[in-house]
Amino acid sequence: MNPAPASETTTRAHLLYVEDDESLSFVTRDNLEFSDFRVTHCASGTEAVKIINREGFDYDLCLLDVMLPGVDGFELAERIRAKNQDVPILFLTAKSLKEDRLRGLRLGADDYITKPFSIEELILKIEVFLRRNRVRPSSPAYDPKQIGDYHFELDKLQLTYKAEAPRRLTRREAELLQYLTTRRDQVSERGDILEKIWGENDYFLGRSLDVFISRLRKYLKQDGRIVIENIHGVGFTLIVKS
Repeated sequence: MNPAPASETTTRAHLLYVEDDESLSFVTRDNLEFSDFRVTHCASGTEAVKIINREGFDYDLCLLDVMLPGVDGFELAERIRAKNQDVPILFLTAKSLKEDRLRGLRLGADDYITKPFSIEELILKIEVFLRRNRVRPSSPAYDPKQIGDYHFELDKLQLTYKAEAPRRLTRREAELLQYLTTRRDQVSERGDILEKIWGENDYFLGRSLDVFISRLRKYLKQDGRIVIENIHGVGFTLIVKS
């Protein structure tokens, strides 16, 4: 049964879909197009490289199979990131090894979907990433070292409020603050934070993340414009109100 058409947020979004499995790609592309996505499909990594190398590479999201003949999904992700730092990249993979997930995330992928997947799950993830990407500013209009009335120095592990003595942060506190600051006004998903800073997504590490968020809120409370908002079940957003 075909899923319902995608929401207005993702209508006519242009997807680059790279998958060498003929049957799977036919069904997936058919469902994506039924859901109002515009899909460019490549049956090999070599074919995808030609598209990536063209001038004016302009896609809203990339779906990459990891195991491809010739050029694999990891190399494609590297090439895409060299052309475009912002386009969401989702890996479609039969592999579930932590090492593969981490490698992909380090190369700039945004998420993994493990085969076999439901088309409803795939479309939901696409919609989430497209929605998030379309509210992302192309270039930040703020200094990542300046957070409201605080001055943040990652290399020195210091957070300073106005002219007061600097507060010394732990390495993990500083890395978490840096992660949220460079994604100011964007939703940072819990899993992404854990993979990036703790190295793995684990339930007990998630509890540690909550503790660190509470610490940062306490450290930043002198400036009432700064909020670390909890998006229930999703993640966190650092906001500096005007």
